[in-house]
Amino acid sequence: MNEQYGHDIEDLHVGMSASFAKTITEADIVLFAGVSGDNNAVHTNEEFAATTSFGGRIAHGFLTASVISAAVANRLPGPGTVYLGQQLRFRAPVRPGDTVHAMVTVKSVDLLKARAVLDTVCRVGKVVVIEGEATVMTTSSVRRNQQ
Repeated sequence: MNEQYGHDIEDLHVGMSASFAKTITEADIVLFAGVSGDNNAVHTNEEFAATTSFGGRIAHGFLTASVISAAVANRLPGPGTVYLGQQLRFRAPVRPGDTVHAMVTVKSVDLLKARAVLDTVCRVGKVVVIEGEATVMTTSSVRRNQQ
């Protein structure tokens, strides 16, 4: 563990997993629209969204994906981790009031580069809403001890 209670690369092994859950609120959607500039009516206008194939408003895909980021930053590998890449496949919509459960699982570990590849999945109930893969760099106790 590093001093912020994140996992060093040496702590990780294939199969380790962690989760983080968040209920997507009206405020989250409004604030995300404001901070991102994504004011697409499918997210912000119920009357318009009702005329789409979704039949109502949906949360931004990247707002939903941010729950994965929270799992990575806060749980596994945790504090000190930096994203290098993220692949996402959006499978189903998330609606205001849905609770998104993100699960990250270590798929591979590169000790020399202090990098790991994680399977990433978000579910609402039993429905997979996002799946993908993240590449992250985390802290190293070996590097820290050499300094």
